[in-house]
Amino acid sequence: MKSIMIQGTTSDAGKSLLCTGLCRIFYEDGHRVAPFKSQNMALNSYITQDGGEIGRAQGVQAEACNIEATVDMNPILLKPKAYMVSEVIVHGRHHADMEAFSYRSQFVPTVMPKIEESISRLAQDYNMLVVEGAGSPAEINLKDRDIANMRMADLLDCPVLLAADIERGGVFASIVGTLELLDPHERARVQGFIINKFRGNKELLDSGLEWLEQRTGIPVLGVIPHFEHDIDPEDSLALDALKLKKRDRTGADLDIAVIKLPRISNFTDISPLQEEPSTSVRYITSLRGFGDPDLIVLPGSKNTVEDLIWLQEQGLAEAIRSAHERGSHIAGICGGFQMLGETLYDPEHVESIRGTLDGLGLLATSTTFHAEKRTVRNAGQLLGSFQGVEVEGYEIHLGRTERHAAEPFLQFDSGEQDGAVSADGKVFGTYLHGLFQNRAFTRAYLNAIRSEKGLPPCGDEVTGEAERREDSYQKLAAHLRQHLDMERIYTILNNWNGVKQA
Repeated sequence: MKSIMIQGTTSDAGKSLLCTGLCRIFYEDGHRVAPFKSQNMALNSYITQDGGEIGRAQGVQAEACNIEATVDMNPILLKPKAYMVSEVIVHGRHHADMEAFSYRSQFVPTVMPKIEESISRLAQDYNMLVVEGAGSPAEINLKDRDIANMRMADLLDCPVLLAADIERGGVFASIVGTLELLDPHERARVQGFIINKFRGNKELLDSGLEWLEQRTGIPVLGVIPHFEHDIDPEDSLALDALKLKKRDRTGADLDIAVIKLPRISNFTDISPLQEEPSTSVRYITSLRGFGDPDLIVLPGSKNTVEDLIWLQEQGLAEAIRSAHERGSHIAGICGGFQMLGETLYDPEHVESIRGTLDGLGLLATSTTFHAEKRTVRNAGQLLGSFQGVEVEGYEIHLGRTERHAAEPFLQFDSGEQDGAVSADGKVFGTYLHGLFQNRAFTRAYLNAIRSEKGLPPCGDEVTGEAERREDSYQKLAAHLRQHLDMERIYTILNNWNGVKQA
């Protein structure tokens, strides 16, 4: 099994997107290719067919390879949940909540066999791995416990391509500085540079590229222009980019306010709303500019209790209730659904509260937290106003919610009912992540709000999610083929003889 690894000089250098594009290119070229990232830290996760939880980036990359994602593609997932505390997920299942020091000193030294198991299983089914690093390989204070960068390159004995984000500035310093901080055998693995997120005239960059190649003896394999795309990002660092997407909002007739919770998770639930015609999506963190939104969305949270307390302290809980009284629609997904209820109870101290915490009281529900996490893909039909509309998505949650005087929102194919709808029909909550990715529902839901306002509907014809994603992967691959020296990358792969460590 051949492998090639993309590492970055910084976090958010574009490693995930580059790996996604390379996955699609190698798939198009006839390889049995799979993605791999030994350790990921992200709140935007992906549920595999068998209910395992991995980083969303590896799920997306598997789609680009036209294969089903498995937990072996991301054997270790860290999900931050409190200050210096993360949930540790091993092979798709909850392992423990650990403080950073305990994780590094006690867990990391024992986990390599788990990672090696995953690589061994992948090698049985695939002849190529596209491997993604994490952060930077040159964090001196973390290097002895770094299991996501050069240690993986050593384990797989693969070449490394180093990606740098020119949009941040200091691109040459970041590349040269990274190389200087690597050990000699690690530097020998770096076989090429990729300059990412470039805007402007490349001719103005050429002298710098020539200097870099002469200074390091390593070729620049491509300068990748900034690429607008709708591929799911990995973590909330990308939220700012999502907020700044340059879409024409002239004449937008729907104002959508998304509450940007401090511990927001699976925020890609919101992306389809930004892509709908004639909508304006705002991210709200305070009362400033709250206004009178047509729709308020409470997204998922990694720590529902802490984010609900934050919501109350900011005055946003009362603002949401007041907006509802004035006619705003409100949608809650997962943690947001739990917050919309009357009470939250934590008998096992899963969310570190004692007794009962009051919710927003907009749904006649109560939530009890349990230590056992539910992770499953699901599909079913909506009830009520959208009776019979089919939707699919996935669940990731610890709580169980009981309806009192509320009607369910949907019924799964298994017969289970999910979610709740308020008596006036203007508030709903659901555990189904990916709800708005069901584009026909999203268009119908927003058109119903338009109808209330006396506005004409947008067209009913929508492109399905699967078609949109496939189109995105094809366009990304074409973009990279245009700007990457793929012939040279194949030469690196085919001629690679490994690195001898001193």
